[in-house]
Amino acid sequence: MEAISIWIPSIWENFRIEFTNNFITDNRYMYLIQGLGNTFLITFFAVIIGVALGFLVAIIRSTADRTGKLGFANWLCKVYLTIIRGTPAMVQLLIIYYVIFGSVVIDKRLVAIISFGINSGAYVAEIIRSGIMSIDMGQMEAGRSLGFTYTQTMQYIIMPQAFKNVLPALANEFIVLLKETSICGYIGLTDLTRGGDIIRSRTFSAFMPLIAVALIYLCIVMILTACVNRLERRLRTNER
Repeated sequence: MEAISIWIPSIWENFRIEFTNNFITDNRYMYLIQGLGNTFLITFFAVIIGVALGFLVAIIRSTADRTGKLGFANWLCKVYLTIIRGTPAMVQLLIIYYVIFGSVVIDKRLVAIISFGINSGAYVAEIIRSGIMSIDMGQMEAGRSLGFTYTQTMQYIIMPQAFKNVLPALANEFIVLLKETSICGYIGLTDLTRGGDIIRSRTFSAFMPLIAVALIYLCIVMILTACVNRLERRLRTNER
């Protein structure tokens, strides 16, 4: 018992020293706060770009599949999907920063937003397209028989049903996008992961800063998952 009573305070003291050294000394916790802010900023605007681009590509692809029109635009979309889904997100980020914008001075956050937005758009497009194609053709015919144009039928009949079908996959894509931003450090941008790595380089202690980064990501993902589950329940309630 005496040994245990000595051992427990010793562990607590070591933890306190490590915590102070990693987060309190020189206000090192600010690296995590700054990185978290950049992570949220990049994810938010990348989601907007990804959704807008994904919807556009999905509409073109599904329209081409169902009507045979928009052949050239459909071909361009296929090329875009093949290239983006066939190359790693990190390589795309490096190409956009060091090749496309290599000769100009540009905010690294803007580069990350563009890169992740384009990357996410390819996956969002296929998710939404699968939702559109899952709706029975009779729905489209019913809308047209009511006097709706093709655009109105898509807007008021097809898309609301497709959105409900793809919501879980769409939410999962946004969660993946949030975690993908952890590669921003490759272009020297301080995101959440890079913030933890900077602390590690200052203290030469990897355990506490990296565990802190992992826990922050975990908490964010759990909150997002809970919000999506609540939205799904509300949508199911509206269907009854």
